[in-house]
Amino acid sequence: MFEKARTQGFDLSAKCAVVVGCGGLGTNAAVHLCGMGVGKLILVDFDTVEAGNLNRQFFYTPADVGRPKCAVLAARLAAYAPNCAVTACLANVERPDSLPQIAEADVLLCAVDSNAARRALNDQCAERSIPLVNGGVDGFFGTAYLYIPGKTPDLERAGLLDAQNEKPRSVSSTVGVIGALQAQLAAKYLCGETAHAGKLFIFDNEEIRSLSIQ
Repeated sequence: MFEKARTQGFDLSAKCAVVVGCGGLGTNAAVHLCGMGVGKLILVDFDTVEAGNLNRQFFYTPADVGRPKCAVLAARLAAYAPNCAVTACLANVERPDSLPQIAEADVLLCAVDSNAARRALNDQCAERSIPLVNGGVDGFFGTAYLYIPGKTPDLERAGLLDAQNEKPRSVSSTVGVIGALQAQLAAKYLCGETAHAGKLFIFDNEEIRSLSIQ
């Protein structure tokens, strides 16, 4: 941890991040959080690895097909970053009582593709005053947004709970960009920087721009 703080200029070893969704976005966000030295990481998912995931979810291999994503990812990240306490939580976040671990979070990253799950997380974070970093992708297009309860518009007001493509296209390069951007927004918040909160970051092919949400 000391080496990370010395080389990066900040120390996240006392911070806890919760990543909900261990697919393309979640795997990319999680590895960057571990790399930046977050002290505790809680991974939440209820799905299992499928062969069709492997083009963009690089911590899984063909041998992992059928195994719980959160358990596989937790084991791989624990080996990658032994100073990070990584925990797997097999849970469906659409149930309000399914995620007591959220209370530990200094920040929560929403990496799901279901609006019902996004809405449930939005409501839980609002109720518990937990900052939420949302990510979404469809093909070569993606967005990332930091919601701070009581300070910025929530996901609904930001238009991120509107009807979306029920089967979004997941391109490995796009989920890599947005997952990394989610991790960066979370890390900057954990370092006390909030100027980026309330801005919708839009990645459209090779361009990234931001839009302030009022």
